[in-house]
Amino acid sequence: MQDYQPISLHPFCNTGADITGSDAAPRTGAWQYHGIPFLIGGEEPDPARCFIGWEGEGAESVTVPVGAAARRVLFAHALLESRLHEGEHPGHVVATYVFRYAGGEEVRVPIRERFEVAEVPTGWGEFPFLALPDEKNGLMPRFEGSWSAIGMRQAEAIQAWPKDYYLWVWTNPRPEEEIEAIRIEPGDRKFLVAAITLGHLEEHPFPREGRREVVITLSEEETGQQKGRSDAQFQLEVEVDRGVATFPYPLPEKSTEEFLSDPHKGWGERQNRGASPAYVEIAATPSASVTVKNDGEELGRANWGELQEKGRVEGERVRIEVVDRGKNWVHVSVVDDETGKPVACRAHFRSPEGIPYQPHGHHNQVNRNLGTWHSDIGGDLRLGQISYAYIDGNCQGWLPRGEVIVDVARGFEYEPLRARVEIQPGQRKLELRLKRWTNMNAQRWFSGDTHVHFLGGQGAHREAQGEDLNVVNLLQSQWGHLFTNTEDFIGAPTVSGEGNTIVYCSQENRQHLLGHLTLLGLKEPVYPWCTDGPSEAELGGTLEATMAEWADACHAQGGTVVIPHLPNPNGEPAALIATGRADAVEMLVHSPFFHLEYYRYLNGGYRLPLVGGTDKMESSVPVGLYRTYAHLPEDEEFTYDNWCRAVRAGRTFLSGGPMIRFSVNGAQVGDTLRLSGPGTVEVEAEAESIFPIHTLQIVQQGRVVAQTDAVQGARTLRLKERLKVDGHTWLCARCGGPGYTAVPHHDSWGRGIFAHTSPVYVAAGGDWWMHDAGTAQYMLTLVEGSLSYLRETAAHSPHGTVTHHHGEADHLAHLEAPFHEAAAAIHKRMHELGIPH
Repeated sequence: MQDYQPISLHPFCNTGADITGSDAAPRTGAWQYHGIPFLIGGEEPDPARCFIGWEGEGAESVTVPVGAAARRVLFAHALLESRLHEGEHPGHVVATYVFRYAGGEEVRVPIRERFEVAEVPTGWGEFPFLALPDEKNGLMPRFEGSWSAIGMRQAEAIQAWPKDYYLWVWTNPRPEEEIEAIRIEPGDRKFLVAAITLGHLEEHPFPREGRREVVITLSEEETGQQKGRSDAQFQLEVEVDRGVATFPYPLPEKSTEEFLSDPHKGWGERQNRGASPAYVEIAATPSASVTVKNDGEELGRANWGELQEKGRVEGERVRIEVVDRGKNWVHVSVVDDETGKPVACRAHFRSPEGIPYQPHGHHNQVNRNLGTWHSDIGGDLRLGQISYAYIDGNCQGWLPRGEVIVDVARGFEYEPLRARVEIQPGQRKLELRLKRWTNMNAQRWFSGDTHVHFLGGQGAHREAQGEDLNVVNLLQSQWGHLFTNTEDFIGAPTVSGEGNTIVYCSQENRQHLLGHLTLLGLKEPVYPWCTDGPSEAELGGTLEATMAEWADACHAQGGTVVIPHLPNPNGEPAALIATGRADAVEMLVHSPFFHLEYYRYLNGGYRLPLVGGTDKMESSVPVGLYRTYAHLPEDEEFTYDNWCRAVRAGRTFLSGGPMIRFSVNGAQVGDTLRLSGPGTVEVEAEAESIFPIHTLQIVQQGRVVAQTDAVQGARTLRLKERLKVDGHTWLCARCGGPGYTAVPHHDSWGRGIFAHTSPVYVAAGGDWWMHDAGTAQYMLTLVEGSLSYLRETAAHSPHGTVTHHHGEADHLAHLEAPFHEAAAAIHKRMHELGIPH
C-alpha cells in the first residue's frame, strides 16, 4: 500500500477552473504538495470539470466513495468567497465533511473559515489555524534574485502563501475501520474541493517537530575532487521532500583541539573553502527523503526517520549524521574578572562540530557568508569562519546540551577567552569571565578608529564598547549615486553614559584620482562630499573641488584633516603635505609600499603623525582592528577635542594588536628631542600583545637601526640601545611577525598584526629640519600630474553654464590654486636649503 494514496475525484467533478474567477488557471492533474501526492481532476483533467465545487446556497452534496481504511485524510480545498472584511466573525461554516464508515456510522466535521480553510487568495494575517498553504515555506535563491528583493535576501526564509489551495488533515479516530465514503455538504459560500488523499502512516503528514542539526561529510574521493574549486561550498544543497532544510554551510576544517590551541583566540579562524564538512538544519516527517546534491549532482539520500533512529547514514560518496543533542535556553553573562560587572564584548558559541549557536537577535552566518558591503552591517562580525555577536555583557538564546565551545574577545587589552564549557540538562545560566591584562586608559592612552562607514550612531557605540575602543569616527560619504550616514551627522560627538566611548559622525570626501580625505570633527558638512564621477561621485559628474579646499573648510571649523590609506589615490596628497594641510596620515594595511610612502615624507622634513583606521564598510571588519592610540596628559580630560589635539600633536601609535612604547632619551612619540649637536641617544622600546609577536625594531629615516627577535613568537619584546645621531633625524618603533612581516588577521582585508609609532624628532643643533631632494622631486611630479589632470582629463561644465559652490568666476583657476601654492612651497624650501631645482 502507498503511504499516501490519492483518490481520483474525476467522476464526481461538477465544475471547472472558471469557478476560481482567476485569470491564472489553477493547478490540476498529479501534484506533490509538501511531498505528498494529490490528484486534481483526474489523470487527464478536463478544465471544464476538474473540481467539486459550489457557488453558494441551494447546491447539492457530493458523495465520494473511498472503500479503504486510513489513518488520516488530506484535503486540498479553497474558499472563494469571504465576508470577514464586512465584519463577519471567523468560524463561519462553509461546508461539512461527513465520513461514513462501512458499518454505517458517520462522523460530521464542520469546515470553518479561518480554521480548516481560508479564502484564496488570502489577505495578510488571515491564514487558517488548522490548514497549510499548498506551497511550502522555503528559502530565497541563494545567489541571485530581483533588484526589489535585495533587502529580503538577507531574511533567507520565505513564508508560504497558497497558490491555489489549502491543505487540511482529518485524523481518523477509527483508523482500523474502512471508510466507505465521504459526503461533502456545501454551505452558503463559493467553495471547492480539488483533491483528497488517504494517509496510511502513523506520522502527521506535515512536520510538527523543530529543526535538527545535521552534519554532511563527503567521502575522501569526493572531497579531493572539490579541492581547488573556490565555489565548492556554494554548490552543496540539501533537498527534503516532506519537510524543509536551511542552506548548508561549511564547518571548520580544524578540530576542536586545534581551535582551542590557536594563539589567535577570539579573532576568528580560517574559512573552510571546501564543501566538506558542512551542516544543515532539517525539519521533516519520518517518511521524508533527504537528498544531498553538489553542483546539481546527487551524492546520496537518506530516510529522515531512519536517520534520526540510527544517527548516521553513510553511502559511497557522502555521510549524513544527526548531531542534535538537545538544547537549553541559556542566559549568558560575560563579566570583567576584576570588577565582576558585565562587560561589552563580542561572543561566539558553537558545538564541538563547529555549528554556531549565536545569541538570540544575532546571526549564525552574516549575510549567508557572502559579502556585506553596505549590507547586513551592525551587531555582528564575521572573521573568516566565525560569526561574533556584539553584546553588552548579557545575552540569551539556545545552547546545545553537553560540550559548548565559547570564543569571546574585547579589543586588544583583554585576554580573549576560548574554552570548553558544559551545558547540563535544565541549566539556564552561564557566566564567563574576561581578564584585562593592560589598561591603556589608566596610562592615558585612548584608542580610536579614524575611518568607519555604514554603522549607525547607536550601533557604533555598541561595537566600540564591544571592542574596548574609545573613539569611533563614523564618516558620512558618497558612493556614486548613494549617500550614506546622512542622518547620523549632527555636528557634535555623542558620548556614552560612562564617558569612555565617543562616536562622532563626520565626513570622508573623495575623488577617485586626486585622493580621499577624512575630515574629523566637522560642525557642518563640507560640500560637495565627493566629485568628478564614479566610483566616488555621480555618473557624468564634473570636478568641483580639490582636497585642499576640503581641508581648508575642515580647519575653518576647528576640525582635523587625515589623509586616509596614504598615499592612494595618489594625486593630491603631496600638495596637501607640502602646504601643511594634512594633520595626520593613516596606514590602512601592513604594506611595504605604504611604509615607503610614509618614510618618504618624513625624510623630506614633514612632520606627519601616524594614525590607524579600518575603513570599515562590511561586517567582516571589526571596528578598531587597526586603531589609533593617542596620549593625553594627566591634566587633560578625555574628550573628543582633546583626543584630536593629541593626534595632531603626534602623540600616537597605530596598533593592529600589540601595545608599543617608545622613547628617545626620555622624549616620547610626537616630541622633539633637542641636542646641542650630533651625538648618541638612548632608545627604549617595548611591545606587548595578546598575539605572538616576533620582531621589535627601531627605524631611523626608513632604515632599521636596532632589532630584537623571538623566533617562536612572544607576548613581550623589549629593546634598549644607544644610537649615534649625525644630524637632524627621526626615529620610530615598530613590531610585527617574523622579520617584521605581518601575520594576517581573519578580516576580509587580511590585515597584518603589527604596531607602529609616530616619530620622535631629534634636532641635532638648532631647529629640527630635514630635506630629501628625491622626495621634493617626487612631490613636484605629483603636483604636475594633478595639474595636468585638472586641465586635460577631468570633466568640467562649459564656462558660464553653471555657478559653482565657491562662487568664483574662474573655476579652473580656483581648482589649480592649491597646486601652485604647493609647488611654490616646495621650491621655497629647496631654495632656502640651497638645493638646486
